[in-house]
Amino acid sequence: MRRKIVVGNWKMNNSVAESETLALDVLAALGEGFSGCEVGIAPTYLALEATGRILEGSEVQLVAQNCHYENDGAYTGEVSARMINAVGCTSVIIGHSERRQYFGETNATVNLRIKKALSEGLQVILCVGETLAEREAGVTESVISSQVREGLDGISSISPIVIAYEPVWAIGTGKTATSAQAEEVHLLIRTLITELYGKEAAEALRIQYGGSVKPSNAAELFAMPNIDGGLIGGASLNAEDFVAIVKAASR
Repeated sequence: MRRKIVVGNWKMNNSVAESETLALDVLAALGEGFSGCEVGIAPTYLALEATGRILEGSEVQLVAQNCHYENDGAYTGEVSARMINAVGCTSVIIGHSERRQYFGETNATVNLRIKKALSEGLQVILCVGETLAEREAGVTESVISSQVREGLDGISSISPIVIAYEPVWAIGTGKTATSAQAEEVHLLIRTLITELYGKEAAEALRIQYGGSVKPSNAAELFAMPNIDGGLIGGASLNAEDFVAIVKAASR
């Protein structure tokens, strides 16, 4: 049985001090109630080291929000996989819709970043998802298929990878795909992975949902057979809400 995974993506929020406080609040609220769920939090780059110190000795993983595909060099504003590994990250989010939308991320650069992260021993959370225009045009399947196939091109094993399905139209909008809509795309992704890596690998793959998950809808979403947890945005900035989602996944 696949172990659920819930990761809080704090995005560009919280100072270092605020990140430390929120991490402490999350740990306090979690207690011992998440044994059935893998948990991670992804603060800003500036707060990674300080947050990592707070998490040290706990089961909560430190996650980076992105990484570059080179080890070092003239890439102003970027951070390498080697750097986030050295600061204590065990996982990295790659291909988030906001990276694609605002910073020109493509399937090709996502692929390069994944390969570099894997070479550093990091678990990768690969984000895929369609915009509202793409959904209304009926091309969700082709968009998701391209993102998965091109993102994973040349990658021999899917085992260090988690895929997060994030319908772009449901991120930060308050809209949420119905559990049936989310399940439909999760099943599509698992079918694609079966084609690419075989049935056993596809059955082991964890696929998160990442579209406005809240305490009020988490249990229903996580009850779907192909939804293995959540990549949580806004709700992860409140310790009680985030932990309620984790506990819904743990059940």
